[in-house]
Amino acid sequence: MKRLIFIISLLIFSFSLSIAQQAVSPTIIRTIVMRDGKKIAVDIYIPDTSLGQKYSTILVQTPYNRKLYRTVGLPFYKFSLAGSPFAFLIADWRCFYESDTACVANYDRGKDGYDLTEWIASQSWSNGKVGTTGASALGKIQFLTAKKNPPHLVCCNPYVAGPQYEYEEYYPGGVYRTEYVEQLDNLGFGLGTILKAHQYKDILWQYLTAQNYYPDSIKVPNFMVGGWYDHNVELMLDFFSLIRQYSPANVRDKHKLLMGPWAHGGFGVTQVGTAKQGELYYYEAAGWSDSLSKMFLKYYLLNEPNGWDTLNFIKYFQMGENTWANTPSWPPSGTTNYNLYFYKNGEMSTAIPVSSSDYDSIIYNPRDLSPSIGGPLLRHDLKQGPWRQDTAVENRDDILTFSSVVLGQNVVMKGKATVHLFVSSDRKDTDFDIRLTDVYPDGRSMLLCTGAKRMRFRNGYTVSDTASMIPGQVYHITVDLPNTCITFLAGHKIRVDVTSSDYPQYDCNLNNGGPMLVAGDTLIANNRVYLNSNYASYIELPLKDYSGSISDRAENNSIDFTISPNPTSTFVEYKINNPSSDYYYIDIYNVCGVKVISTIKIYKDKTRNKIDVSAFNHGVYFIKLYDNKGRNSSKKLIVN
Repeated sequence: MKRLIFIISLLIFSFSLSIAQQAVSPTIIRTIVMRDGKKIAVDIYIPDTSLGQKYSTILVQTPYNRKLYRTVGLPFYKFSLAGSPFAFLIADWRCFYESDTACVANYDRGKDGYDLTEWIASQSWSNGKVGTTGASALGKIQFLTAKKNPPHLVCCNPYVAGPQYEYEEYYPGGVYRTEYVEQLDNLGFGLGTILKAHQYKDILWQYLTAQNYYPDSIKVPNFMVGGWYDHNVELMLDFFSLIRQYSPANVRDKHKLLMGPWAHGGFGVTQVGTAKQGELYYYEAAGWSDSLSKMFLKYYLLNEPNGWDTLNFIKYFQMGENTWANTPSWPPSGTTNYNLYFYKNGEMSTAIPVSSSDYDSIIYNPRDLSPSIGGPLLRHDLKQGPWRQDTAVENRDDILTFSSVVLGQNVVMKGKATVHLFVSSDRKDTDFDIRLTDVYPDGRSMLLCTGAKRMRFRNGYTVSDTASMIPGQVYHITVDLPNTCITFLAGHKIRVDVTSSDYPQYDCNLNNGGPMLVAGDTLIANNRVYLNSNYASYIELPLKDYSGSISDRAENNSIDFTISPNPTSTFVEYKINNPSSDYYYIDIYNVCGVKVISTIKIYKDKTRNKIDVSAFNHGVYFIKLYDNKGRNSSKKLIVN
């Protein structure tokens, strides 16, 4: 802890030397007495006290030392307090920094938020309107404050935060998030001990989930700001959907969400709203979080008619194309779930593998871990956001990589992917870790998102769910990846990396099947991923305009048709059952996704006919049928 504070202090000191002339000082420094008699330390910034003007106030509650704002500037207005139409109150959380003497075990911080809000409203310089802002922990406490419903709270602006405390946040796929909890402990939250004592989804997690599920208590408009590289993506999207459904009727249509190409931030140049994220630049996204937050706060705190109420519920950044788009809900419509199957040669195709026996192996040594480079990391000594995987991850010998064909056109992804693996091991327990990447024409494999699964948790996360593996037995597992939004550009590839470690993002599995999160003997695991027609591993992706090889896709909007005989060596007859479209088309593809017969147009009165396949090579083919209404289906055909 002391080492971290020292490092941060050096960074702040170095930065402050260059901006010393711009630093802002609080108008008033004082403590405020809370309902329990404890005192909270605050800085108060008022633009101009000489005119007797009354101000709307922005409240910021921080566990990271309120005094930092004196150096780095106030939210949105940085160093120009004179140019701000708002007053600001910056408070240290109780138990932190100069509010440490107010520390009370298990105190509800929402009560402090309530008391601070109402104290502000009672001051001579306040017009009675209070809004909140802040990121991460400063965002979480806004939800706690809103839950208490202080009468003078008008709106909330939480960044990269949701109010939930869920098992999967700290144990995704049952795997402990090592660096995340280490950083939280470094910052003084002290969660590591209790989290390690509750490695299974027990009654404590049930209690915490229930206590922090309160969308019906959010009675003021919220403008939530998140990032596709942040670790809170799922929490934010989930809670935004909940408050749009369950907050009071008079406010539920006033909530809005901004999702940009941003990591969590907290250190370095990668921050919410900055252009540089990891090794990439998103210039088109720079500054949007600040400008829209000011627009939101001015609309509700100043009654400024700036058009905020006309904006859509969700504005999101489409990476790849690097454009902003709008949608009323997430995920947007217009995508189809494609299954891209993994092949032993490292390819991905929408065609199911023909081989009945292919698999590939990962030799996983817990003493030689696949490194975490980029992604939703929080620890200050690690890299956040989109970083290359080809130079230090994919060049190792403990990884399987599966890539699509070079894309002939842009392919849009909006939503979350799920990886389905058929696996086995020679150990009682092991892990499987996933990285989804965007591969550039120059070979850069840029990280998008990650996921993990610990095999003992393949059936669930309670103690009764867990089970050791039987060496050599094949198991089906799913690894859920967080929502993302990207256009894979023409000339790029979609890639999936499969490893058995991703450290220190995820805990290292010792492979011994014994207690977790303790020191112990490590064993080398020989893990297999199966890649055949009996055990077909694949990733399910929500895509638009994907033109790879054809497969059976997960669609509800399908066409009922049959083919016979199958297998065949001469001809195949198709029959469209209950035709309802004016016309249909048929394409036939081989297992590599190459069209082997020109498109056949079928009119409604000719929905049964034969196709000559006698010249086809022996093997597996796919017949795709689609109509003029956008519906489509496919069938596997075997020519012998």
